[in-house]
Amino acid sequence: MLSNILSIAGRPGLYKLISTNKNLNIIESLSDGKRFPLHAREKVITLSDVSVYTDEGDTPLREVFKAIREKQAEEKIPVDAKSSSKELFSFLEEVLPNYSRESVYASDVKKIIAWYNLLTEHGIDFEEEEEAEEEEEAEEKQEQEEQGEEKA
Repeated sequence: MLSNILSIAGRPGLYKLISTNKNLNIIESLSDGKRFPLHAREKVITLSDVSVYTDEGDTPLREVFKAIREKQAEEKIPVDAKSSSKELFSFLEEVLPNYSRESVYASDVKKIIAWYNLLTEHGIDFEEEEEAEEEEEAEEKQEQEEQGEEKA
């Protein structure tokens, strides 16, 4: 589901992709439910493409959200954007102890917390997509094997 949730540069909050077209997409704000056009020239990123820097590499945002959900028992995070940097980083350390202290900033943690709260408020599941991706990968692998058999 995170592949349909968008963050748009210069606009606060998150947006759900409703329909796509060649030059124009229709999106809906998760915070107020208003729909409006999104032009191709705007800088957009899907939450499925976001990851958090760790000492071992990158951790997908989906995995961070799962860890937060396990810690919070699907409740909102008590830490918010007005919390101090120390509180933000101590929360992140509880959830993702190996995050990169040099590459992750307080503003990043604020976004993660705000996004998590918004997604849980609207009942958006982070695990649906992972299962769908695993099914797609299995189907692709099977197709490749079938094509390999046909060539032989």
